[in-house]
Amino acid sequence: MEVESQEQSNIIWEGYVDWKKKPAIKGKHGGMLAASFVLVVEVMENLAYLANASNLVLYLTQFMHFNPSKAANHVTDFMGTAFLLALLGGFLSDAFFTTYQIYIISALVEFLGLVILTIQARSSSLKPPKCNPKEAMVPCEHVHGAKAAVLFLGLYLVALGVGGIKGSLPSHGAEQFDENTTKGRKQRSTFFNYFVFCLAFGALIAVTFVIWIEDNKGWEWGFGISTLTILLSIPVFLAGSSFYRNKIPSGSPITTIFKVLIGAMLNNYIARSPSNAVVNMSLSPNDMVPRQQTVTKESEELETPSTSLKFLNQAALNKPAYGFLRCSVQQVEDVKSVLRVLPIFGCTIMLNCCLAQLSTFSVQQASTMNTKIGSLKVPAASLPVFPVMFIMFLAPIYDHIIIPFARKVAKSEMGISHLQRIGIGLLLSIMAMAVAALVEIKRKRIATRAGLDQHEPLPITFLWIAFQYLFLGSADLFTLAGLMEFFFSEAPSNMKSLATSLSFASLAMGYYLSTVIVSVVNSATGISGHPGWLSGDNLNHYHLERFYWLMCILSALNFLHYLFWAHRYKYQSRGARC
Repeated sequence: MEVESQEQSNIIWEGYVDWKKKPAIKGKHGGMLAASFVLVVEVMENLAYLANASNLVLYLTQFMHFNPSKAANHVTDFMGTAFLLALLGGFLSDAFFTTYQIYIISALVEFLGLVILTIQARSSSLKPPKCNPKEAMVPCEHVHGAKAAVLFLGLYLVALGVGGIKGSLPSHGAEQFDENTTKGRKQRSTFFNYFVFCLAFGALIAVTFVIWIEDNKGWEWGFGISTLTILLSIPVFLAGSSFYRNKIPSGSPITTIFKVLIGAMLNNYIARSPSNAVVNMSLSPNDMVPRQQTVTKESEELETPSTSLKFLNQAALNKPAYGFLRCSVQQVEDVKSVLRVLPIFGCTIMLNCCLAQLSTFSVQQASTMNTKIGSLKVPAASLPVFPVMFIMFLAPIYDHIIIPFARKVAKSEMGISHLQRIGIGLLLSIMAMAVAALVEIKRKRIATRAGLDQHEPLPITFLWIAFQYLFLGSADLFTLAGLMEFFFSEAPSNMKSLATSLSFASLAMGYYLSTVIVSVVNSATGISGHPGWLSGDNLNHYHLERFYWLMCILSALNFLHYLFWAHRYKYQSRGARC
């Protein structure tokens, strides 16, 4: 009778509801079946996004008449904004809405932005006059005024939608698994591996079929396919509604973070003031605000804060400087968990700065080369087919062969830790930039022999560029999947969506950093009447190889910085300690 009573008490998923706001039930809601709908939607969502983002630099140069440097910066700004807005999606998912609701809203916003871009690509009156920059005697007039407003309105509505999706969809899938069981944690790890696989699968369709359509049928067809795809993803997502378990929003995590930080600073200041010099401000269990009761049973109750980041412990005083800043021990520990992962987050930004080159200068390099394979002419923007195919090949091998073998060797649940996986990705990014520099030296040597001002394709195959794509694609697989699982598993239960969205915020910071580095390099090298390394309308006059060597050096320094923080980090999650 006691066992039966215990089984009955475990029927309900505490803290989770179904799509009708009723309590979620074990065996009916959650699990791999529910997560599989998320994986299918990710294929469609990333197809809609990357079909345009990967080729956007050519659209801006050929149809909107921006020069290569400005076009590259606009692309990195657009992609950076999209990924940075993942923080907004994650915040709203934790604070006020469920991840289920945020996905639907965000998909509709992205759909609206794509409709605007499709209309502009279709209408010649919304684009600047046609002009071939290779044949024009004077620079072509780039888009401006109302036409530019339409372009950027469409782009940044897409960015807003993409941000909301990236901030909610990975967390929604990961929430379907019980992290209190070994089976649930292993299934969640498999989900993140296949999430990256599906992301790559969507990208594969985007950079082959859709980009071919854009180059041969017109950009209105490319935007139209993306518009239809994101619209169809909504009913596919809704088809899994009866299987999902949705975490109940628990209030603003940002409020908790600021409350703890401000409370700790004020209480520390008062403790050190002369009037309180004789008062013992050390913390004891009697001085603490008890941990607030939570809706889950994921961890034991805490009575005293941990000894790490001690300056925050003052926020948990029973008698704080101001009553409204009163914090529980659990709130202090939650904020500590977030602060501990920030150095790891910061160390991945440089890798994503390297990844930004895949959508900008690498595409422009390929566009100057021979893009034929036999009789087939391959669009330059289809180059990402190499990393995504490699990711699709490696992800199942990693999940079904490498990880099980590593678990047996290491005799641990994880096999390869999250931080080890991220470190491998950072190391591969260093190698990628070195390869990119060597390939550009070879391309530039051939361009010099053929004449730097020649506009015909150079007698060198674009497949040389594929090498840097393979290294960066591998780096992305190791780092992105590892980073998402690391943030999700290490974050407190009421901040998981926000923490997971840091993976995409790192991408955003990388794209923004790329823009900054390009601008700084041009300013620093464009002196004494000499053009900067990355300035002008002709890529053959650029010193792109020097830029890649610089990125290689910065990535190596960043890797050393990462090793320092990774060595000091102590895992909080149960599975990571096994």
